[in-house]
Amino acid sequence: MKKHYQPSHDILTKYARVLVSFALGKEEGIARGEVVECIVPDIAKPLALALQNEILRVGGHVLMRLTPNGFEKDFFKLASQEQLTFFPAKYLKAKADLIDHTIVIIADVDPFELAAVAPNKVLAARDSRKPYRDWLFTKEYRGKHTWTVALWGVQAKADIVSLSLEQYWEQIIHACFLDVQDPIAEWRKVKQLQEKTRTEINKLSIESLHVTGADVDLYLTLGPDRIWKGGVDRNIPSFELFTSPNWRGTNGWVRFNQPVYRYGNSISGIELTLKRGVVTSAQAKVGQKILDEMLKTKNANRIGEFSLTDKRLSRITHPMAETLYDENVGGPFGNMHLAIGMAYKDCFRGEPGKITKKEWLQRGFNDSAEHTDIVSTTDRTVIATLTSGEQIPLYQNGMYSM
Repeated sequence: MKKHYQPSHDILTKYARVLVSFALGKEEGIARGEVVECIVPDIAKPLALALQNEILRVGGHVLMRLTPNGFEKDFFKLASQEQLTFFPAKYLKAKADLIDHTIVIIADVDPFELAAVAPNKVLAARDSRKPYRDWLFTKEYRGKHTWTVALWGVQAKADIVSLSLEQYWEQIIHACFLDVQDPIAEWRKVKQLQEKTRTEINKLSIESLHVTGADVDLYLTLGPDRIWKGGVDRNIPSFELFTSPNWRGTNGWVRFNQPVYRYGNSISGIELTLKRGVVTSAQAKVGQKILDEMLKTKNANRIGEFSLTDKRLSRITHPMAETLYDENVGGPFGNMHLAIGMAYKDCFRGEPGKITKKEWLQRGFNDSAEHTDIVSTTDRTVIATLTSGEQIPLYQNGMYSM
């Protein structure tokens, strides 16, 4: 079993090409002269080089931000409240105005680096950056910004899921079609299949969903102003279809069998109960303290996203201890995930850029600094109730019924 492994130059070149020339620009890639910020942990420097070269190859401009691993623990230990919440507004607003695309690479060398840090410190720093995220989302909803997220394999995550680093990378390579000659062509096939299902669902006028199974009995309200989206242009890999419900209409309970790795902590055995859209009970077998702190964030006790993955599409066959992959896993029953917190406003059936803050509130699109996906891979059935009152199966046996 190799302790040290790095993908070949050919694999990294393909990876960069998928991210730059497919995932960005809504599956069309970047245009000549556009500015791409790359946020890459220093351990993933070989991928950073491949990203730079691909951006230059197609005529873009690179803003490379290599982030150092191992700094966060000391930052949260030493920073005052003023330093935790420092927000360089002029700098970040100028950057938000400048960049056309963002690539974020995940590479957690120590997934539990912040386990001993008070959760309120971590979340205070996160909350202070919400205006910057809002600027980028507003720009995205106007069609002026795209982003994508991808994974760099690290030993710590491989250890969690009992794989060697090479085996862990094999999962990444297979999931992203980097083991074929033309990965982008394969991703276009996935997109075509997703689009077929998504189009059929969006033809329906779905009023609500009822999700049932051994681990769930949950009602969610959609309404005719909602559409379903595919995640390929945001995440690589992505095999899901998702929507953002009207948070006010969520009632019932759900138990999640997959752990969440968030804010330098592990949270597992999560069970949520919701009444009239609000989490009234939240239990975790591990990580109760950080879960409680997350839910204290303004509007984090509401549901912002509902997602289902069709097992026939997913090439992910093993837990990866990373939400990007675990929320897209296939397996015998596909998967379902809910996100607490922020809704995706591009799930509105219309032009998101023209909707006011007051209208978003009225329509039940939740706004929060929090957005954490929680995953279940156990069997479930989803019945859709249409605005006509007709009930139809939407998802069963790990597959969409369309």
